Amino acid sequence: MTARVVLAAVVTVLTGATLALAATPLAPTHTTRTTHPTPALGPQALDPPLRFTGRAFDTCEAPGLAQMKAWRGSSYGAVGIYFGGRGRGCPAQRELNRAWVSAVHTMGWRLLPLYVGSQAPCVVSPAKRPFALGSQPWTQGTGEAGDAVRAARALGLGAGSPLYLDIEAYRDGDARCAATTLSFVRGWSREVRRLGYLPGFYSSADTGVRDIEAQRRAGTKDLPEVMWFARWRGRPSLYSESVLQPEAWMPHARIHQYAGNVAESHGGHRILIDRNAVDAPVARVTPATTRTTPSAPETPEVPEALEVPEALEVPETPTAPEVRTAPEVPTGPDSEGLRPSPLPDSGGPRP
Repeated sequence: MTARVVLAAVVTVLTGATLALAATPLAPTHTTRTTHPTPALGPQALDPPLRFTGRAFDTCEAPGLAQMKAWRGSSYGAVGIYFGGRGRGCPAQRELNRAWVSAVHTMGWRLLPLYVGSQAPCVVSPAKRPFALGSQPWTQGTGEAGDAVRAARALGLGAGSPLYLDIEAYRDGDARCAATTLSFVRGWSREVRRLGYLPGFYSSADTGVRDIEAQRRAGTKDLPEVMWFARWRGRPSLYSESVLQPEAWMPHARIHQYAGNVAESHGGHRILIDRNAVDAPVARVTPATTRTTPSAPETPEVPEALEVPEALEVPETPTAPEVRTAPEVPTGPDSEGLRPSPLPDSGGPRP
């Protein structure tokens, strides 16, 4: 009987210790950033981002595979793709599908996914005014973030990929419009992060970017983690943009769109593009053959080591014979990669 009592006591002690251990949460491990917004992550911590440093182009509609193969001989190593959103200038995207994403990634291209959803109520471009925000911008931002993540997953852009929200230039000095837009951006950013992706932001340096930077300095939460700013002066100034403080969105969290509506030819294929200097995260691409059940999470591809150039703020590469700059931007509908030239020092596309 004594042996049974001792055994029961030992079991009780061990059981209590096990329950105490189970009730103690493990400390999460994650990479912190102290120089740009780092709100708490959602239920799933993000993997370290796959980064690219070098030159990129974006264009309204994803080019065909033959064009992408021919352009591998250019100085560009990444491409911006307009993968979703009701405000896209080229919504059809005839080439853009999961097979295309896998094929260009296999060629060596790195991808910068852009989502053009609802726009500021005082957006400047007439073509974007039908997509102006309504009276519940935070709710709209949350909903469109879910749409962005679904579209990214359908293309094989895995968890941890950056998704860049495109907010076109809006009227300067309109405080109410800016506040509505900020609410949308914050709602979108929080939800994208909660769903396991990295929220990025694209806008004109003198409107959207300037306003988001002011919020960063004020300590506002739920801001984008990567900044893609448009200022068309023909030469990269990735680390010296005047509206951004030196520590803002650093390190490895900036893209500068420094020229737009430029016609270039490589390998016999001519495309009208915007030029970008990049030191920022790029998409994680899952193989096209990967099959998952609807409830299963996307499995990110193990990143490959990239050999990328060091310097970005350098004079433009001398124009090769096949590169041609469009003498005058044609007037027509406003769209990504085909926008009217900005006003002097406007910081990006304007009608």
